[in-house]
Amino acid sequence: MLKRLKNAFKGVGGLFNIFKRRRQLKLGLYGPPNGGKTTLANRLCEEWLGETMGSTSKVAHETRTIQQKENVIIKKGSKTINFNLVDTPGIATKIDYEDFVKAGMKEKEAKKRAKEATKGVIDAIKWLDEMDVVIVVLDATKDPYSQVNITIIGNLQARDIPVLLVGNKVDLKKASLKKIQSAFPQYDVVGISALKGKNINKFYEALFKIAK
Repeated sequence: MLKRLKNAFKGVGGLFNIFKRRRQLKLGLYGPPNGGKTTLANRLCEEWLGETMGSTSKVAHETRTIQQKENVIIKKGSKTINFNLVDTPGIATKIDYEDFVKAGMKEKEAKKRAKEATKGVIDAIKWLDEMDVVIVVLDATKDPYSQVNITIIGNLQARDIPVLLVGNKVDLKKASLKKIQSAFPQYDVVGISALKGKNINKFYEALFKIAK
């Protein structure tokens, strides 16, 4: 899966950039599974659209298809951002149906979820060249030095896409923003709790800085 992941990143060239329309900012939420992408998407959509983006679960790969909400308008004082919000499936180098079985799923359901999750990873990568700004959502309680995170960040840097790193779940004791900042010092990092709304205003401030 890791080899396929790297090849997919390399294979998606600049074709999309040639035809890219910049009438409206396209903002993508990327990161590994269960980092809190959809939870953050739901918070943004609930606050500014009055509706949710998608369902969440403790089981990895709940989001297996690209989800998008158009015309999300954030207003803070005199500042306004209008964008299409894209929530992507979690990027993973290995998806094993047996992990879903261990989580309580029946084998048939687990295999179906694994197949859909694998397709979701490829779709997320294909959409990368469509993005104007990317928010990488990481679980701040986990080690950021993973192959998945390094692959995501490396490819974003190569594409010169504006990036904001979000260290999610800072309300938990094991959370450490310092580790994320140390792993990826080239980017700004903001710590939030997407679930509880902690530091969400700091997130907006950081978003306004990069989404120019």
